[in-house]
Amino acid sequence: MLPTFFRNWKHVFKLDPERSITDAALEAICLSGTDAIIVGGSSGVTYENTVDLLSRIRRYEVPCALELSDVRCGVPGFDGYFIPSVLNTMHTEWMIGHHVNALQHFAHLLPWESVVGEAYLVLNEESTVAHVSDARANLTIDEAVAYSQVADRLWRVPVLYVEYSGKFGSMELVGRIHQGLEQAHLFYGGGIDNASRAQEAATVSDTIVVGNIIYDNLDAALATVAAVSLVIKE
Repeated sequence: MLPTFFRNWKHVFKLDPERSITDAALEAICLSGTDAIIVGGSSGVTYENTVDLLSRIRRYEVPCALELSDVRCGVPGFDGYFIPSVLNTMHTEWMIGHHVNALQHFAHLLPWESVVGEAYLVLNEESTVAHVSDARANLTIDEAVAYSQVADRLWRVPVLYVEYSGKFGSMELVGRIHQGLEQAHLFYGGGIDNASRAQEAATVSDTIVVGNIIYDNLDAALATVAAVSLVIKE
């Protein structure tokens, strides 16, 4: 049976091991009422900074998962592990190549009972992840829906992550994708920098991911938790 630890998450905070966060800010995030913390980043993630961040988060009871973009940075002790691949990359190594290479060396170390495949649909051409993976991000709605259905219906990937990283995306597009999914759990991330946007994104996805605003405006980030709770109650 596939892991389901993420299925009840409605709101998560994403922390980048490469970016600094004070103890006070981290405490506020971990005690905010969010459903979970995801640790991960598009660049600069190392074993050392990941261990350091996990050890600080573990002072609190909030669930914590690692988005494992490089198996060499795999740190034991997380509640779950997401293994990302990029659906709309122009290079196969970002869809499967890096994964095959990693598993040749590290498959015996992975806690497979806690590992989940995560298909990224990258839709902001200016984002770091788009540049790193050479993603074809300027998709039409119909193209984006088709990509999502490949992941959901053909590959049966447990998590589909619609990523606008750095800007707030088209909620019409996200809603269309969500409506067409049969089994994949939809994460949305990108540009959620206030309560209103959190509510809007929460109505068209299963889980919203709040990241950059943590480092720019902590109060605004914390307000997104209550905003999503209101959507759930409605």
